[in-house]
Amino acid sequence: MAAIRCFKAFRPRPDICDRVAALPYDVYSRKEACEEVRREPMSFLKVDRAETSFDDSVDTYAPEVYKKAGDLLHEMMEDGTYIEEEKPVYYIYELIMDGRHQTGLVACASIDDYVNGVIKKHENTREDKEQDRIRHVEACGAQTGPIFLAYRSIDIVNQIIDRVKTGEKLYGFTSPDGITHNVWIIDEADDIQIIQEAFAGINEIYIADGHHRSASAVKAGLHMREQHPDYTGEEEFNYFLSVLFPHDQLMILPYNRVVNDLNGMTDDEFLKKLEDKFEVKACDAAVSPEKKGSFGMYMDGRWYQLTVKDGVVPEDVVGCLDVSVLQENVLAPMLGIGDPRTDKRIQFVGGIRGLSELERLVDGGKKVAFSMYPTSITELFDIADAGKLMPPKSTWFEPKLRSGIFIHKINE
Repeated sequence: MAAIRCFKAFRPRPDICDRVAALPYDVYSRKEACEEVRREPMSFLKVDRAETSFDDSVDTYAPEVYKKAGDLLHEMMEDGTYIEEEKPVYYIYELIMDGRHQTGLVACASIDDYVNGVIKKHENTREDKEQDRIRHVEACGAQTGPIFLAYRSIDIVNQIIDRVKTGEKLYGFTSPDGITHNVWIIDEADDIQIIQEAFAGINEIYIADGHHRSASAVKAGLHMREQHPDYTGEEEFNYFLSVLFPHDQLMILPYNRVVNDLNGMTDDEFLKKLEDKFEVKACDAAVSPEKKGSFGMYMDGRWYQLTVKDGVVPEDVVGCLDVSVLQENVLAPMLGIGDPRTDKRIQFVGGIRGLSELERLVDGGKKVAFSMYPTSITELFDIADAGKLMPPKSTWFEPKLRSGIFIHKINE
């Protein structure tokens, strides 16, 4: 059973929420983060990426950077930028991109559910990235970026959300990237109880995006348990900030690949090798795959469609993913990219950037690009349920959740 509980958020004043809300910390380089904070000084990015308060001589991970994050958040809570909710509530967070609506429940998930496998993951995490966010959470005494969770749609929860959405919004704004953000509050005791009981009746919730943030939040909570051996389990540090979306509202975009060279082969030699595993067809226009087992390839100013041949794809739940098929049949054996996590010869491009970005990179000096058919939410669930992990860069979720709209304070 899943423990999904309401909480007393710190949240921005309605008149400035659009200026405070910020994209996740990890979509920016340091230079880009500094430029964004200069553009909008109220952006929460100044807390999430507090190195923006220092010149380049100060390391991104220096102790004074984390201290600055905590100081800035405290200032925002004291100067009226943030207000504290009067009682524990749930929130509804709707994002609209290109006319497509995606509505989630803002709540706190249990670190015990993460540890015990009720909250399932599908990616590995890196220790250095975890440590960064652990130090950030502990310096702030709060969780500032929500974890993107998914669950199999629950009718009674949908009904409550749909009803509350007919009422007055708490926030409503469109961010500079054209995404509309709407927020409502669920504060009726009966609704809160029904939602809690509904989630208590399910045993699987899935991390869609935010594996490092969730692992960091859990480890920070476990560390606080060590510091408070008399904890009851009700303390806020036993929970982490999340937005939970029903599976049927989510869209995963492709995560495309670009490679620097052909591992010593000529174009003709590479095309010939591909024919061992794929039907190769030259095309006059950019190729966006329309089904599993099909890939677009851009090389030397021309697009090709690759269709995997019968007998190549294994029945294994991970091996049958298109990202696995490409890795095991092209990237590793032909192009020599054994570990895409660390190999500098490969670059990953989120589908939000479009096929023109692949053309731009190859025309600008890269050698070959592959456009992918997106991994499905069902495939993500199946892999997580099997206790297995996806290859790196298998999913790209859009739109991104904003940080700074909801702050979950974990210490008093």
